[in-house]
Amino acid sequence: MTGLKVGIVTKEWPPAIYGGAGVHVLQLTQALRTIKDVHVDVHCFGGKRDDAFGYSLPDGFADANPAVQALAIDLEMATHLGHVDVVHSHTWYANMAGHVAALQHGIPHIVSAHSLEPLRPWKSEQLGGGYRISSWAEKTAYEAASAIIAVSDGMRADVLKAYPAIDPAKVVTIRNGVDTNKFAPNHDASVPESFGINGPYAIFVGRITRQKGLAHLLRAWKDVPAEFGLVLAAGSPDEEGIGNEVAALIAELQSTRSNVWWIKEMLPHDQLTAMLTAADLFICPSIYEPLGIVNLEAMGCETAVLGSRVGGIPEVVADKETGELVDYNGEAAPFEKALTESITRLMSQPDLLKKYGAAGRVRAQKLFGWDAVAALTVDLYRRVIA
Repeated sequence: MTGLKVGIVTKEWPPAIYGGAGVHVLQLTQALRTIKDVHVDVHCFGGKRDDAFGYSLPDGFADANPAVQALAIDLEMATHLGHVDVVHSHTWYANMAGHVAALQHGIPHIVSAHSLEPLRPWKSEQLGGGYRISSWAEKTAYEAASAIIAVSDGMRADVLKAYPAIDPAKVVTIRNGVDTNKFAPNHDASVPESFGINGPYAIFVGRITRQKGLAHLLRAWKDVPAEFGLVLAAGSPDEEGIGNEVAALIAELQSTRSNVWWIKEMLPHDQLTAMLTAADLFICPSIYEPLGIVNLEAMGCETAVLGSRVGGIPEVVADKETGELVDYNGEAAPFEKALTESITRLMSQPDLLKKYGAAGRVRAQKLFGWDAVAALTVDLYRRVIA
């Protein structure tokens, strides 16, 4: 086979996609495969499948720490990457597969920086001692990589701050994309009706993890006028503590309000776009967010966004144009107060929200197409091979 041969290495691949990194890998792969003379193989966790090379946990690791299990799968992956021209890994779970493959086969390794372990100390709640392993794996892979793709300028700055030994010249910003044909207005009113949802509502979509700031939103919502509803499409808690905290906060709200709805299962695509389209406001209260694909998805559906001013969110959400931003400086109380005030003010101005939503779709279409992301990525592949 001639042309450029690429090995994409990832934990997440359909149907096991649970976060923005998984969405990125799927849509980037689809876009790369439309480019002539680029051949992409995907190597993923989760066992054999027809559309990718899937790897199961090797025997003897069933009781190991999750981080050790990831490394065991990575080593298995690395042995099967000798036929590619470049290996491209996503998240610390798969970084070591790319790193070992580069050492073993003498091929360049590119890392996409979707998040950084040093900036997610709460992961120790989920991984225990494995957090030290995941941090080591990430640092080792990043420092040795031929190039690092940062998904925002904010992430690029974070990479260089977290890992000062890295040459700034090898850290390149290529922002995430969104498919605005798939994430487009979907006015199927039967979807919210099927969940018993009525009246004006704001929506949160995301995993239950401290990073996403859901607990802050729930505390802020206590002082939002009761006429405004809240839909929480939130599941897959990282660990028991945050799961219990969020469940208790939701129960407290639901004890006094009939218009707080919790959808725990991942919504099928058409239902998700219908829920986003029907929402008056999409809320992204993250306390750490390298870019935030969910914001782009909401914008594609012509929904206004209220986001926190952290990481790459300000590069996606144009303040006072496609939505608004709330400052977060590490302190809960002022952040939650600002969320309450902004939500209350915005939900009281439906015409402004419609204006923001229309501008958001235009921005997503103009600046965040996957065709451009794929072209820039292939250019980088060719540079590291040369």
